[in-house]
Amino acid sequence: MEGAVMEHVREEPFHRVTPLLESWALSQVAGMPVFLKCENVQPAGSFKIRGIGHFCQQMAMRGCRHLVCSSGGNAGIAAAYSARKLGIPVTIVLPENSSLQVVRRLEGEGAEVQLTGKVWDEANIRAQKLATRDGWVNVSPFDHPLIWEGHASLVRELKESLGTPPGALVLAVGGGGLLAGVTAGLLEVGWQHVPIVAMETRGAHSFNAALQAGRLVTLPDITSIARSLGAKTVAARTLECAKECKILSEVVEDCEAVRAVQRFLDDERMLVEPACGAALAAVYSGILGKLQAEGRLSLAEASIVVIVCGGNNISSQQLQELKSQLGCS
Repeated sequence: MEGAVMEHVREEPFHRVTPLLESWALSQVAGMPVFLKCENVQPAGSFKIRGIGHFCQQMAMRGCRHLVCSSGGNAGIAAAYSARKLGIPVTIVLPENSSLQVVRRLEGEGAEVQLTGKVWDEANIRAQKLATRDGWVNVSPFDHPLIWEGHASLVRELKESLGTPPGALVLAVGGGGLLAGVTAGLLEVGWQHVPIVAMETRGAHSFNAALQAGRLVTLPDITSIARSLGAKTVAARTLECAKECKILSEVVEDCEAVRAVQRFLDDERMLVEPACGAALAAVYSGILGKLQAEGRLSLAEASIVVIVCGGNNISSQQLQELKSQLGCS
């Protein structure tokens, strides 16, 4: 088994190079070229496989015998996928309100699933306890330098596809792993002047709250329906990122994120979860136009890249239920 594991470790990364597509529909709304970095087509359904795949491969090289991950879904699926590829057992700890769809997907990847607590933070405490066992390693969903290093590959791909830097990069922030990875990537390729528009939903806005306070802030509870953005405290690294790159933090309502999911489905025939809808709302809710009008963002003739982070926790039925629950048409 060990030989087989080492063989997989030395192989290519688990993520794939994803398409960068110019969106006619979103370009019309934004009034400038909008490119979509389609992380929704990654093998594990989201960008998470970049960082988590890299982390798991590195841990396997260091002799890890069992992986454990606390996750609202996407990080857990990336960890389970990576563990299966490496031939290492994995335990995923999820909050009790996790969807049956995600639990089934994890079990399909061969993971043991444990349900603990109401929110991610409680599941995370259980995962950290399990990780004290000999040979077990905790896979943070977003807060580790190896994870950021893996996510930085996304920016290298953008540089290869675009050649010249875009006017801005739009992404969603949950725990801050993608933000930290994209910042690392921008610094690596010499694009540190490219502004990042960091989108969150109200009720999961731990990065926005931290930026305003100038220190880490723990939200009393996650009240947003964008469960994948639901870390009550953002990674400390994100505040350092705000000093290294120009980051514009914006918060949208749940309804705006859900409307963006519906419009994106109609425009591009791709279904993503509300966490990703928060990023798309930068275009659909006119946030980019507002930032330009306020003089905080200067785009001129430049293009925009929106990271379509993907997500597994959505179905057409769930989308209709969310629209009814929130009263958004």
